[in-house]
Amino acid sequence: MKIKVGVIFGGETVEHEVSIISAVQAMEHMNKDKYEIVPIYISKDRYWYTGKMLMEIDVYQDFEELKKYAKRVVLTKGKDGFCLQNTTGLFRRNIADIDIAFPIVHGNNAEDGTLQGYLDSVGIPYVGSRVIGSALGQDKVIMKQIFKNCGLPIVDYVWFFDNEYADDCEAIFDKVKHLGYPVIVKPATLGSSVGITYVKDEKSLASAIEEAMTYDTKIIVEKAVQNLVEVNCSVLGNYINQETSAIEEVTSDDEFLTYKDKYIGGSKSKTKGASKGMASASRIIPARISKELEEKIKKTSKEAFVALNLGGVCRIDYLIDKKTNKYYINEPNTIPGSLSFYLWEPVGKKYEDLLDEMITLCIKDYKNRARKTYSFESNILSNYGIKGAKGLKGKLK
Repeated sequence: MKIKVGVIFGGETVEHEVSIISAVQAMEHMNKDKYEIVPIYISKDRYWYTGKMLMEIDVYQDFEELKKYAKRVVLTKGKDGFCLQNTTGLFRRNIADIDIAFPIVHGNNAEDGTLQGYLDSVGIPYVGSRVIGSALGQDKVIMKQIFKNCGLPIVDYVWFFDNEYADDCEAIFDKVKHLGYPVIVKPATLGSSVGITYVKDEKSLASAIEEAMTYDTKIIVEKAVQNLVEVNCSVLGNYINQETSAIEEVTSDDEFLTYKDKYIGGSKSKTKGASKGMASASRIIPARISKELEEKIKKTSKEAFVALNLGGVCRIDYLIDKKTNKYYINEPNTIPGSLSFYLWEPVGKKYEDLLDEMITLCIKDYKNRARKTYSFESNILSNYGIKGAKGLKGKLK
């Protein structure tokens, strides 16, 4: 019997379209002999839809016109398991049964633990990091605080909330000046390089901060790494075992890897088959770094993975000063674009096998957690006595 996998993607996030690309890629490569794929698309207005048509990328070019052919649903727990039920019409009925959820979402309101929390409340097993890992991996400030506490390498930074900037922008400017230019200004909880600005001097700082505040209430300003080389390493596993992928060197004509570099460019890609999503970025595999540095980055990637309580597949992005050979963790991507399949193929792991291993990890994790105790019998309500119940009964008459 096939395992029914509900692939969840989309959502109200600036990385909505990227999520669609990643999910369609994954659904195309799942082993159809082992899995029955149930696409679950979350629109930008937060409605959930299902239907085989949602496995085709062309549908999303005019979804408002075509959504009438999909079914609007909600995920719920039934007597015999988990299912999608219709939300329109007079009666609720099951549209599809699901054994496992596979979130392939990016950014706020989705990848940041929001969706994972909902899946936990329903009780369905799901692929990837759980709530705490997802939330930590999304917040660039908190993750840096954890990495620093664990002795992992990070760049110098300052951070602040938007109200602090509104109350005393000069104090913020002074903090950044002490950090030293050039700097990178970022929204603290976004991904895909959205809202990020490279700032060379104080003249451009205010506009960069205002751009970041368009997307987030928390802003982070990082010391820019000179002589920059950006490399990425993917990790697959859980808190018990981790393995690392090949390391890529990502190339860009800008001071940092932009949204365009990641998802729109790609004509210079040196990786066979890299044509969509994050897989379309210009890259060199393996990265042109020493064997010693490669081993250090792989070791650090596993340590960062465990420190943030991550699971499934993630991608850890690094900044290297090629003159000093110092490296710094830039950020983790708890659900990376294209699930970083292009980093696993060079080490002999096909995309189909990568997806299979992610689902297997999910099943093992679910079975392990099922053996833990999450509730216990208690007579605490008996302390409220019969009098309280009688009082309530009177109010309900």
